[in-house]
Amino acid sequence: MCTAMSSPTVTEVQAAETLCTTWVLTNDDLCLQWREQVAEDERLGAEQKHLTEEEAKRDRLALQLEENTVRADEKKKNRLKHSLIVMRPRPFANDEEALVSEFALRKIDSGKYVELFYWTNQGLDDALTNYRTRDDDSMVPSIGEDGSTVWVSAATSKPAAGVIADRDLSPVDFAQAIPHIMAAIEECDWTKQRTLMLAQFWGAIMLHRYWNSNDLLARRVILLYQEEQRRAWHSAILSSNDAWDISIIDETALMSWYISETLISGTY
Repeated sequence: MCTAMSSPTVTEVQAAETLCTTWVLTNDDLCLQWREQVAEDERLGAEQKHLTEEEAKRDRLALQLEENTVRADEKKKNRLKHSLIVMRPRPFANDEEALVSEFALRKIDSGKYVELFYWTNQGLDDALTNYRTRDDDSMVPSIGEDGSTVWVSAATSKPAAGVIADRDLSPVDFAQAIPHIMAAIEECDWTKQRTLMLAQFWGAIMLHRYWNSNDLLARRVILLYQEEQRRAWHSAILSSNDAWDISIIDETALMSWYISETLISGTY
């Protein structure tokens, strides 16, 4: 190679030096390119690793969110199964811890209308008797709030025998049932607005002039009004229609009920 590059003006030594210089420069350039390529590959590798880790993190968070959602839905559908138990000896029975019908509690928990009878002395006694004598712990399918099929205790799907409609309750039974059903409502985590609204509604019913009237028809009408209003209110909430402040007594509707009952009873 040196001989080929030599000429009358370029000796072999000079040609060799030129070749050496050229090789060194070329090698340095190639080495620089190689280092740059290695650095670029490392950068791309680190970036890809970061993207892979971020994607894996997102997948883990998505899976965790899905699992939390499933657990939350399962707890919502089976609230009693997941409720915490206070570490204490069995307390003495008292009125505040009275055993309530599982059917009534499930109605309350789902925000549906249920008769006040279940919280009267007779209703509480029936629940206690049924609990002590029940031998059917089977599960039956039911439709959950989201439309899915859930399995519930057969006891929660059967209304009590001999349920007394609200309109036929005595004032004493009615007044005795209110504190118990309010405690059940609070236990089932109803919103404060709805809880307060119902408490004020029942308070307004028992403070209304019809409640303590000497007119037996007036006392019946106030109970009829209470039942009709509460049924309609619960239906409006569950059907997503506009509900209203039930605590505001509709005097016009109450008078219509009174006139209607007067005509039916023939006491006009």
